Amino acid sequence: MKPILLKLSGLQSYREAQEVDFERLCEAGVFGIFGPTGSGKSSILDAVTLALYGKVERAAGGTQGIMNQAEKTLAVAFTFDLAGGGERKRYRVERQFKRGGDVSVSNTLSRFVEVTDGGDVVVADKLADVTRCVEERIGLNMQDFTRAVVLPQGKFAEFLSLTGKDRRSMLQRLFRLERFGDGLALKLSQRLKTAEAALQEAAAEQLGLG
Repeated sequence: MKPILLKLSGLQSYREAQEVDFERLCEAGVFGIFGPTGSGKSSILDAVTLALYGKVERAAGGTQGIMNQAEKTLAVAFTFDLAGGGERKRYRVERQFKRGGDVSVSNTLSRFVEVTDGGDVVVADKLADVTRCVEERIGLNMQDFTRAVVLPQGKFAEFLSLTGKDRRSMLQRLFRLERFGDGLALKLSQRLKTAEAALQEAAAEQLGLG
């Protein structure tokens, strides 16, 4: 995934509309986000995860307290490129929220858009459908994305300590290995059932013959 453009407003310390042009930032090949504590560095990464998955990893319940206290609405839009199969496609995820209480918010708009030469094509416009489109195309759920791409503060130890099933499942999703692991497990299961059935049949015949 290659980030292209991030737009946000009403999120945490960013009250007014802001834009982050990743294409311009990446012209030199690498860039950094610098600033004193509380200046909004992590909020930029929060905006990316909020756009993609509708949640902020470090917020209670995923959305509690994410809206700027002086605002009643919040909006994020993240444009990115995906390459695969010899072609590159561009997508944009848009989400909007309104204040529901002192710290709670409710989703008012979710859209997953494919940006084409002929114009924008809305692929999904419902909350769950948009998140599913993101997971299918990127190949990562929110937990994997925050562990492997946007590692939040204090989560590095958790990333390193993954073991057993959790690590195996994450690596399968990261490298899209399910078609190998799950497919092989299914074939082995089917062969095992066939062998067990044949063994039971032979045992029954042997018993019948005395």
